[in-house]
Amino acid sequence: MGTKATVYKAELEISDIDRGYYASHTLTLAQHPSENDRRLMARLITFALFAHERLEFGRGLSTEEDPDLWQRDYTGIIENWIELGQPEESAIRKACGRAQQVTLVTYSGSSAEIWWSKNEAALMRCKNLTIIDLDSAEVEATTRFLQRTMRLQVMIQEGCCQLMSGDDTLIVRPRTRMSPNR
Repeated sequence: MGTKATVYKAELEISDIDRGYYASHTLTLAQHPSENDRRLMARLITFALFAHERLEFGRGLSTEEDPDLWQRDYTGIIENWIELGQPEESAIRKACGRAQQVTLVTYSGSSAEIWWSKNEAALMRCKNLTIIDLDSAEVEATTRFLQRTMRLQVMIQEGCCQLMSGDDTLIVRPRTRMSPNR
């Protein structure tokens, strides 16, 4: 019998000053046995960066048809397909055909640079693709907030994401590598 997912509960109080979005979200995150703590926290940070009342987590690493997160309109049209990591270029192109907007979030530093150098030319043709890099060390630092039940305040201002828990504060500075507005 395989190892089961570890379930985390997170309560996020989000103040996104850049987008004018202010809301609370109660989330359940299932950590797949093959998912490390950095990736789980990268998913949580990504949720905060794109928070919306219809943003939800996909079915997980074992379901390739679903993204890590997605936002669909009330008719089921995919408004934003959000992937984490360094997926195959063909999978990204397929997602770009299925969704109005595709966002890819990398969080692994130098290996993301290598991945980008191999895929840049092909991905630049995707007109509805945004690629955002999270600093590997900053994501690693956020793992200290990881608990089975978490309560975090998140403030996003001038592109910086500040995470607060009790008296502890960390800043994650996402960097846009590519956007449709290039």
